[in-house]
Amino acid sequence: MTLDIPNLKDFDQRLRDEANEEPTLEVPQSEPTKHTQIIAIYGKGGIGKSFTLANLSCMMAEMGKRVLLIGCDPKSDTTSLLFGGKACPTIIETSSAKKLAGEEVAIGDVCFKRNGVFAMELGGPEVGRGCGGRGIIHGFELLEKLGFHDWDFDYVLLDFLGDVVCGGFGLPIARDMAQKVILVASNDLQSLYVANNVCSAVEYFRKMGGNVGVAGLVINKDDGTGEAQAFAKAVDIPVLAAIPAHDDLRKKSANYQIVGTSAGQWGPMFEGLADAVGIAPPVRPVPLDQNGLLGLFDSKDTGGDVVLEPATDTDMRGKNAVEKVSLEVVYDDA
Repeated sequence: MTLDIPNLKDFDQRLRDEANEEPTLEVPQSEPTKHTQIIAIYGKGGIGKSFTLANLSCMMAEMGKRVLLIGCDPKSDTTSLLFGGKACPTIIETSSAKKLAGEEVAIGDVCFKRNGVFAMELGGPEVGRGCGGRGIIHGFELLEKLGFHDWDFDYVLLDFLGDVVCGGFGLPIARDMAQKVILVASNDLQSLYVANNVCSAVEYFRKMGGNVGVAGLVINKDDGTGEAQAFAKAVDIPVLAAIPAHDDLRKKSANYQIVGTSAGQWGPMFEGLADAVGIAPPVRPVPLDQNGLLGLFDSKDTGGDVVLEPATDTDMRGKNAVEKVSLEVVYDDA
């Protein structure tokens, strides 16, 4: 097998050009309607954003609100719980198929509804074949063509992967697409690291003249150890809800069962979250530096007691190490 090196280089360059390309989407700075709240939810992959949002959106709809849920994570798992585990066609894949067929994308091709919630997935490129952030931007360009800013909703909830706050993933913050951000995290360092990064992005764009703020933190899988509570206090944002690490929630989530309903025991918790999300103002967070973030945890859990031992040239050369005669002049004691 031989590699066509020139083509490989061209492909590599195309990926680099795509990553460096500036977004072309022009987003109006005003609200799409007089009453719509557009809220971007960020969190570490796997922390429970989709679980939180699916149940929150159902509770909001049950409370009489018109809700649109948009999945903006390439994993396309936002709507899975809402639709009982069934995957819906993504905007990216539908757009590609329609384009090949010479057809236009219609609302009914990409937006579906259940339990009073309207939902869609932006999707993303095939693995290794494109930039996820660019896919997000392309998806929103299509939503613009479909009339996004004329739609009539009380809430538009955007589910974003928080591990990467750049390019398309940072679009709601960088372009003032959302009025506020909600963070989802747990009592672990990695999820709070991601939450802190999002706070840093929000503060950066506020300094650049942006208007997006952080409405608060949802603590998921709360085991009562308190690190997430301490983080919220340190960055000066409220805790909107603490969802316990309960086996009933874990099992129902794994089986694609909605718990955000007044018919179940968890209804009051999600009703409280829905109320808090609606009234929480967007505030400017105070991001922590690395030491401040690590200070929320016991040093033995974060490597705080580790002393860094510098490597030597001999260490790096291993079996190839050759002792060199030193040119240092050593004087005898006078």
